[in-house]
Amino acid sequence: MRSDLVFGALSHVSNRYQLCQLASKATRKLHKPSTRLQDTTNEVLARFETTNPGTLAPVQAPAEQPVETRRAA
Repeated sequence: MRSDLVFGALSHVSNRYQLCQLASKATRKLHKPSTRLQDTTNEVLARFETTNPGTLAPVQAPAEQPVETRRAA
């Protein structure tokens, strides 16, 4: 049941309002058009139960791209 998922996710997030905000943002980003929205929401809450959603994921630095120089024709 979804209530079990919510209570499990509350172990990492103390504020219910913050949990709703984080879950809605994550659901929007992870949702695939071919699946039900309810299934995506349940998946997000299950992920929140095992990990802390408030921590940021490690950010990878963008790869250096060579700068092109223009020559006069």
